[in-house]
Amino acid sequence: MSSGSSQKAAPPPARPWSTLSAGVSLRVRLTPRGGRDAVEGIAALSDGSTVLAARVRAVPEKGAANAALEALLAKTLALPRSTVAVTAGGTARLKTVTLSGEPAALAAALERAFAG
Repeated sequence: MSSGSSQKAAPPPARPWSTLSAGVSLRVRLTPRGGRDAVEGIAALSDGSTVLAARVRAVPEKGAANAALEALLAKTLALPRSTVAVTAGGTARLKTVTLSGEPAALAAALERAFAG
């Protein structure tokens, strides 16, 4: 008899981003007061989902850490700052960031920057 501990066959998504009609949605796990501003790469969470792990020096007060994250991603991906916005999770560590622009070009830039 089986012990009943079967695992699901579906693997987690390989990338923490998905294309939208006018850009890309990106899942980010942000560490504020992280000592430096850096994107650390793709990480897996305990639930099997993937996120882009980032840290910023800014404190999580009055949107400072979110603004620092937006600036960091814009610089890292060579995008205008105005095209990067935290759209969900403003007060949480797990955030959704929307990159506005041509979806295929943005996805390609993400692949070059973080998947290689």
